[in-house]
Amino acid sequence: MLEIFFKECLYFTASRLSRVITKMAEREFATIGLSPTSAFLLMAVYEKESISQKEIAQILHLQPSTVTRLIEKLIAKGVIVNRVEGRMSLISSTEKGRALADEIQRCWTNLRSNYNDILGEKQGDELTLQIFEASEQLEVIEKG
Repeated sequence: MLEIFFKECLYFTASRLSRVITKMAEREFATIGLSPTSAFLLMAVYEKESISQKEIAQILHLQPSTVTRLIEKLIAKGVIVNRVEGRMSLISSTEKGRALADEIQRCWTNLRSNYNDILGEKQGDELTLQIFEASEQLEVIEKG
């Protein structure tokens, strides 16, 4: 009975998937000394140089305090800088940070290949889209 309950529980199943995919992503990104979330943060900075911490939090769907901790770690690594303009904190990549762009892309490609080798590319893409859409729908309810 408990096994059926777990199979039918979105919370349990999503948490289990999160642990598995997080372990795979962390293993991949360890090769370049970053966490997967730090890599996403850097990608946001690459997309829009001089991006605010607030924008980063919105893009990554993270709490501002979490973004602050990530930024502090990346500043310590020398891959981003934080410039304060008035009341706004703007984040930019350094030359060292920009040099990681190709490595970050390689890690994401490898991660995707790793789970697609197991799930199949079609199922991996469909599952990703379904989870994204469900997250969007549930997030609207939570914010409302």
